[in-house]
Amino acid sequence: MREADERAWANPSSLHADGMAARRLVEAARESVARLLGGAPREVLFTSGGTESDNLAVIGISRAMRAKGRHVVRSRIEHHAVLHACDALAREGFEIGFVGVSPSGAVDPDEVARALRPDTVLVSVMQANNETGVIQPIAEVARRCRERGVLVHTDAVQGAGKVAIDVRTLGVDALTISAHKLHGPKGAGALWVRSGVPIEPLLHGGGHERQLRAGTENVAGIVGLARALELAEANRAAEVPRIAALRDRLERGILERVPGVRVNGANRVAGLLNVCFDAIEGEGVVLMLSHQGISCSTGSACTSSSSEPSHVLAAMGVPPRTAQGSVRFSLGRDNTPAEIDRTLDALVSVVSRLRAMSPFA
Repeated sequence: MREADERAWANPSSLHADGMAARRLVEAARESVARLLGGAPREVLFTSGGTESDNLAVIGISRAMRAKGRHVVRSRIEHHAVLHACDALAREGFEIGFVGVSPSGAVDPDEVARALRPDTVLVSVMQANNETGVIQPIAEVARRCRERGVLVHTDAVQGAGKVAIDVRTLGVDALTISAHKLHGPKGAGALWVRSGVPIEPLLHGGGHERQLRAGTENVAGIVGLARALELAEANRAAEVPRIAALRDRLERGILERVPGVRVNGANRVAGLLNVCFDAIEGEGVVLMLSHQGISCSTGSACTSSSSEPSHVLAAMGVPPRTAQGSVRFSLGRDNTPAEIDRTLDALVSVVSRLRAMSPFA
């Protein structure tokens, strides 16, 4: 990224030598991302992150398919980037169908199949949930949709680098990734779109990214995204079990040392732990742990400022009062067993103090 900023500072659409140097970095990154996702370079579009990629997939594909139909199906646990993109389509006259999840947080492919109609043009189900980490049966969902001629998008932001991603094996038509979930730079992402899938641009301007995403490419961010994905995939076999063990250590310690705890979700990606603490607010836990240098959240970081109970936990059947006590711990490659133990010690004290003040205890 430093080299891209210092030596390839020019606009990659320019025809002079400096511009061509920047273009070479962008195209090398495109080839790398495509190879790691199992697709072709021409199928990879670079964006500003997961939100833009989700919007481009959901809105762009639906609009391009509106002559066939105006029915879109999504799960009830999608990231707000997909939820609000569907809301935008609804304002344009599209009808949005919903599929729920089991108490363990997983979508049922049979329910997806039952939600399909002759005018359904797109289904969007995430690969792994960003709040609970629950891995979804995307390949089976895609198979059911393919049998009915319906396109499928999956938000793989939380799954990339943690579970295997091969777009051909998954059978999807569009897939979203974001760099910052891979220890890469914020503000860089990609959308893979299978060749032949119709899609309309959201941004209009120059002819960048095959005329599907106008705007001068963020060369350093694109380089960082590709390198982050390369490193994540190269280290996945060793890192995923290690991080999963840390997550399990934290979960085990919470259940052993803190009464009145609910763990949310099963079959989760490594590194994510979502728990509900009875009789207290999750926000209080987050703030008090933050004072001790421990960072966690009450759900998705993108919506942590909202006081509303998680829509994901609601879809799983968690009562609103219980969901208010939810906290999400997210672990990564830099975390250590010593940090887990320190977090446990701090958490036991914080929960005890908050319950002593709670009118619900």
